[in-house]
Amino acid sequence: MARRKNTLDEKELAILESETKSYVESFQEAINLFVQDCELRNLRPHTVKYYTNEFSAFLNNLRDQEIDTQLLKPYNFTEEHANENVILYMKNYKGNRIVTINTRLRALRALFNFLSKQKHIPKNPFENIKLLKDRKTVIATFTREQLKKLFKQPDLRTFTGIRDYTIMMLMLETGIRVNELAGLSLNDIRWEDDLICIRNAKSYRERLVPIQNEMKKQLKKYSAIRGYVESEAIFITVDGTRLTKRGIQQRVIKYGEVTKIKDVRCSCHTFSHTFAKLSVQQGANIFELQTILGHTSMEVVKIYVNLFGNDVRESHKKFSPLKVLH
Repeated sequence: MARRKNTLDEKELAILESETKSYVESFQEAINLFVQDCELRNLRPHTVKYYTNEFSAFLNNLRDQEIDTQLLKPYNFTEEHANENVILYMKNYKGNRIVTINTRLRALRALFNFLSKQKHIPKNPFENIKLLKDRKTVIATFTREQLKKLFKQPDLRTFTGIRDYTIMMLMLETGIRVNELAGLSLNDIRWEDDLICIRNAKSYRERLVPIQNEMKKQLKKYSAIRGYVESEAIFITVDGTRLTKRGIQQRVIKYGEVTKIKDVRCSCHTFSHTFAKLSVQQGANIFELQTILGHTSMEVVKIYVNLFGNDVRESHKKFSPLKVLH
């Protein structure tokens, strides 16, 4: 028998290291540690739910591929696993859209970045994994005719009709996100200053959003009809409880179905895009738009300005190459 080398090779060192370090032993344990960290960082419940939903779908996909998630440990999960059992599986077998795959990758990168940083795994398998390139689609917005049709739908002889009409006005006036709108309370309206204070913001930064006379008058009418109830919420149900995010979304979808609007998804998000488009077209600059929408990054706001700004279109009239044909 040949004499063995006294110096341990890489595999032998890895065995020794795995025995001396207490790496996390299961994906459920890893997820629990990550969620605990999310709570310590005070992330929004909506964000934490997004992470846990993606992790659950990830583990289900592994089981669908007959991978035993009890035997596969987080510290054994490799870059090959990420490529073959996450990306290629979702793309080629499940037929998921690029945006869906990237949503999963963002969640998994966050999980494994945390595990690696906290030394719960020896190496981060997502260190070199990048999001998939996707085509940028045109941002869908309502046309003026579609808006007119939508605003004719609420029955203004009913409480819910007045409420829904006011909600749609506020979304169009301010570009407010649906979760921000659902979180509004009566004391958030600053009547004398013509402002609304947005507290339930995605960025955790409160902001003041201006409203004009027409919006202010509508809010006063609605408030008078709303009357006194125990809830502090501006927008309530017929039972006097706060109208939820889902409840608002369902009402907007319903009006879209009744009007049979085509070529654009009738949603609260589309109202936000439409606010941005109309604001830019009527002269709002990038900084004003960023302040009202509450975006921490300029990137999304730049897209609105580039897509809907009048400057480029007006300049194109001057330099259009087709002029040489005349």
